[in-house]
Amino acid sequence: MKIYHNPRCGKSREGLAILKESKLPFEIINYLETPLSKDELIEIIKLLDISPIDLVRKNETIWKENYKGKNSPDSEIITAMVENPKLIERPIVVNKGKAVIGRPPELIKSIL
Repeated sequence: MKIYHNPRCGKSREGLAILKESKLPFEIINYLETPLSKDELIEIIKLLDISPIDLVRKNETIWKENYKGKNSPDSEIITAMVENPKLIERPIVVNKGKAVIGRPPELIKSIL
């Protein structure tokens, strides 16, 4: 099990607490320090069963200034997230071929 985590994000910290309480083994990936590759991000999007745009934090300044209002294809949205990991919604938990965005954090319990 993996959690893609941003320690500065309250929801991400809440998600991490849920995993710690579960007593199950998991790996913490601070995706701001260890950015995801394009292939890793594509795989996570597939596991989440969402469109790339649904993983974007649309209130981030980077998004508003550079991408908002543009009709970008999925490939450009993925590239934007790879180049600017701050744009990726968090936390994301992957477990046994399933993934969930922990918003609200309680959703994480559905894949434990």
